[in-house]
Amino acid sequence: MNALLKTLRTAPLSARIGMALIAAYAVVALLAPLLAPYPEAAIVGAKYLPWSAEHWLGTDMLGRDVLSRMIYGARNTVGIALLTTILAFALGAGTGLLAATLGGWFETASSRLVDVLMAVPSLIFALLILTIAGTSVVALVLVIAVLDSTRVFRLSRAVAQGILTMDYIEVARMRGEGLGWIIRREVLPNASAPLIAEFGLRFCFVFLFISALSFLGLGLQPPTADWGSMVRESAKLIAFANFSSWQAATFGLAPLLPAGAIALLTVAVNLVVDWVLHLSSGLKE
Repeated sequence: MNALLKTLRTAPLSARIGMALIAAYAVVALLAPLLAPYPEAAIVGAKYLPWSAEHWLGTDMLGRDVLSRMIYGARNTVGIALLTTILAFALGAGTGLLAATLGGWFETASSRLVDVLMAVPSLIFALLILTIAGTSVVALVLVIAVLDSTRVFRLSRAVAQGILTMDYIEVARMRGEGLGWIIRREVLPNASAPLIAEFGLRFCFVFLFISALSFLGLGLQPPTADWGSMVRESAKLIAFANFSSWQAATFGLAPLLPAGAIALLTVAVNLVVDWVLHLSSGLKE
């Protein structure tokens, strides 16, 4: 714990900003019911009300409070993206480490399966499967997790293959250590730095992927608040924005709010990932 605190204290300003933003998003997601002034799907006024003291970010096309939906969108979009990333990492990293350690037919079969999945563009593959299987949250999480696990598989397998050539792995095998012990005690600790950095990057890709699917109408379905679908629903307001007055100008800002929330979290995660990659590289400057 002391080592972790010391490392955090020596973090550069960019990484501290990234961690602060991530912490703010986490607080909003966890405390959404307490922070949101209105329920997620409640119709609380007329449609397209401008910004006011009663509705800080106005209302949408159904009269729902935009600020409340932005707050609940943090819980839904970020929470599902995090769950999908964890599942993709568990599947991809576990299979990749096992393939590198076992080798033989298992490595060949799993590698060829990954090659087949990666040969099809992810967005097209996801659109096809979700159109057939439906757009439930379970289907969305499973499809994206399987698709993204292929990238994690390749990284973890490549990293593990380099580690398995080390002398201490041969010593462990000569001692009679089992496969699980070698992966858990030798391979995984030495592969943790690049895998942690990849987790952050993979979260960004999953987060943006879910938002893109929601924008296309195949992600999280109404009335669930989701930033991608909020961009789609409010995009047409840009054409009606009139910058001659502040209230009329807010219509043009409506689609920029969820888009900005998506972009800001992506930048924050990348700032932290860059710092983690710098630490794992061993560079001092």
